[in-house]
Amino acid sequence: MTKKAIEIIGLKKTYKGGTQALKKVDLIIEEGDFFALLGANGAGKTTIIGILTGIVLKTEGHVKIFDIDIEKDHNEAKKLVGVVPQEFNFNIFEKVQDIVIQQAGYFGISRKEAKKKLEPILKILDLWEKRDTQAMKLSGGMKRRLMIARALIHGPKLLILDEPTAGVDVELRHSMWNYLRKINQEGTTILLTTHYIEEAEALCKNVAIIKSGKIIKCAPVRELTQSLDSQSYTIEISGLNGNLELKEFEYSLIDSETLEVVVKKHQSINELIKALDTLNITVNDLTPKENKLERLFLNLVTESKN
Repeated sequence: MTKKAIEIIGLKKTYKGGTQALKKVDLIIEEGDFFALLGANGAGKTTIIGILTGIVLKTEGHVKIFDIDIEKDHNEAKKLVGVVPQEFNFNIFEKVQDIVIQQAGYFGISRKEAKKKLEPILKILDLWEKRDTQAMKLSGGMKRRLMIARALIHGPKLLILDEPTAGVDVELRHSMWNYLRKINQEGTTILLTTHYIEEAEALCKNVAIIKSGKIIKCAPVRELTQSLDSQSYTIEISGLNGNLELKEFEYSLIDSETLEVVVKKHQSINELIKALDTLNITVNDLTPKENKLERLFLNLVTESKN
């Protein structure tokens, strides 16, 4: 039977002044999941993470991490969690390896053992060559990777990432994605919050969408994206001679080499490619015109207003 990595029941948070950040949130994340928490600024994502990590005190409700009540046994729960916050919070004058090794010490790991664990983590995050460099001299992307290395040094069962690729270039973002996929496949449960909604679609198995302190949808990413009625694609083609007739699809011809097609829920990409092939048209490239999950998010937010 799969364990619950995170169990949140009836969670509420009201700040001084009366602001209700969380309104009876219920959320279960299974062990081994790669879970996304999506929502706009102020929706309650960071408050949930703050409560999970002990930075924020809840007003009401129950929270467990791997069956450990965070209120009754905070120290034991904390050992199971690695956190990558939005803001850089390390000493910029210290060297990369010293920042990570010092973090290991907080969890009772000796310096000798920490050095052994350090090398493979820094290498896979492309920081090994920078191990003797002061943190202040790192680029923004390298600092973000340093935060991940520091969070992983004690071997946590749960990794919490709050906007992990903010300010990171596209190439680096994808290399970080690959690393996160790897450690998830090896058994680390990951909770991710992000404004880059394509991250959730590319990485995560399940997603919860939060708005104004309430979870308005929780489901597998695939189920949510399949619930959309249609998806638009931009297609690069060759071989078009004369007029184009795709009777089964809604489409527009941008130019002789570019086509925009709407694939409805009951249709498939394979059917579209076969239809073009019948017309002796070759598909050279096919990309979604819009992000499914982003569109879904907007639909759900609109529905919740009604």
